[in-house]
Order: sequence, then C-alpha cells, then structure tokens
Amino acid sequence: MSTTDRTLHLGHARPSLPLTARLTLAFDKMAKVWRTFRNRSEINYLHELNDSQLMDIGLTRQDLMSALTTSTFFEDPSCQLSNSARHRARLFGLDNDRR
Repeated sequence: MSTTDRTLHLGHARPSLPLTARLTLAFDKMAKVWRTFRNRSEINYLHELNDSQLMDIGLTRQDLMSALTTSTFFEDPSCQLSNSARHRARLFGLDNDRR
C-alpha cells in the first residue's frame, strides 16, 4: 500500500497589523480625501480671479480647467497646477535671461 502526501501551498501568511497601525492608515486615507476636497474647493475659488491675478501666481484659466477636467474625483488637481506654474516660471525665467 502506498500513501500520497498532498500539501496545499498557501504562501506566507502576513501578520495582521496592530490596531494603531490600522487606525493610522485609515486616518491617512481620510486626510488625503479631505485634502483633495479642500484643494478642489480652492481651485474653484481661483476661477473668481481675473486673468492678470492668475498670471501673478503663474497660472492661466486654461490651467485651471485642465487640472479639474484631467484629474479624477479622488485625485488632487493641485499637483498639476503646481507643475504648470513651475513650468511657466522656468519658461519666463529663460525669456528674461535672454533679454
């Protein structure tokens, strides 16, 4: 008579996180959602500025519309606005150096 051993490989079990770590992760996610919501509200406030005020901070109305339309609901559009303003500042900085 022969016996066959069958084993099922389940992989490595991951230890569960302690309660404080789980609470920290949950709080971080809630903070990120809140920050995204707040930043979207601030971008809506930027729509009230006129074009010269927007140029003072290195943005255009097109930058605002692009940031809001290309980001999903849970993505923070302020990162895109910051990148646009930095890019424009570099371009204007190069133009000023050439004069």
